[in-house]
Amino acid sequence: MPASRALRTDLSQPDLYAEWDEPETIEAVAAALEGAGEVIRLPATRDFPGALLDAKPDFVFNIAEGLYGVNRESHVPAICEFLGIPYHASDPLTLALTLHKGRAKEIMAYYGVPTAPFIVANTRADARGVDLPFPLFAKPALEGSGKGITQKSVCPNRARLVQVVGELLDTYQEPVLIESWLPGLEFTVAILGNGKEARCLPLVGLRFDALPLGAPPIYGYEAKWLWDTPEHPLDIFECPARIPKELARDVRAAALGAYRVLGCRDWCRVDVRCDAAGRPLVVELNPLPGILPNPDDHSCFPKAARAAGMSYDELIQAVADISWRRISGRALLKRKRAAA
Repeated sequence: MPASRALRTDLSQPDLYAEWDEPETIEAVAAALEGAGEVIRLPATRDFPGALLDAKPDFVFNIAEGLYGVNRESHVPAICEFLGIPYHASDPLTLALTLHKGRAKEIMAYYGVPTAPFIVANTRADARGVDLPFPLFAKPALEGSGKGITQKSVCPNRARLVQVVGELLDTYQEPVLIESWLPGLEFTVAILGNGKEARCLPLVGLRFDALPLGAPPIYGYEAKWLWDTPEHPLDIFECPARIPKELARDVRAAALGAYRVLGCRDWCRVDVRCDAAGRPLVVELNPLPGILPNPDDHSCFPKAARAAGMSYDELIQAVADISWRRISGRALLKRKRAAA
């Protein structure tokens, strides 16, 4: 079994906290929820269980990514379930499965949701013995926000693959996902709702010609955090994506299929990329999507919502209402107290 993140002694890696929300996001979410009632901000620290009991909220709007362990995104909803307090978005099982990209792909493959061929490497020997045609793509199996995805992630041969997998194993102390390289178009799909009412917002397409000359067509750590700056923003997203109707239909179908078989609730962002034949395959799911409030920032879920005619506040309120309707069968009432 891979070592837990809680056992890490070297916390010097620059991307350790890349998944966490900035204070501006937390305040923007809280401000949007205030129309539904009193909002109490509860940080997901060791004191969270006691603070949650003291706060006695009607329900919790969870955006906590967590820090330690392979189940870190499940901590807040698991505590809520233990204490009998309703919460928004996906349950602990779904959050754990989607965080582990290998487990998520196993479930998608079992149910026939299109996804690229893959293996999960726990050792360098696994990388040396991989039986998939090159080029291959390697990334940490349990990270988000582009962590561990760099220009080296596209591996044209076995020597590069073993090198990259070894570096990722050493750095992140967790399994590495190795999958077939998908050279086609890439999309991000924002989904709202539950059951038959789940729907896709306008598709976000990625324009890799906006990357620096010679960079591989991937939106990884370098593109997200190093090359894209306020002074020199990358014009990498197009929403709505200008693609044929048939392709858009297939992208939405793949994303909704993944959303349903993984048991996602209320909202989720699904990344989809096309293979050499133009067939859309699901890359991964993020049931705790990034929701930066500034329109100048590259945050795909709010971008898709704006393309659908929703303001940031309207997006957050819509998600809260979707959650409360699932929980109670009623619209979100003004007197409800929400913990964010």
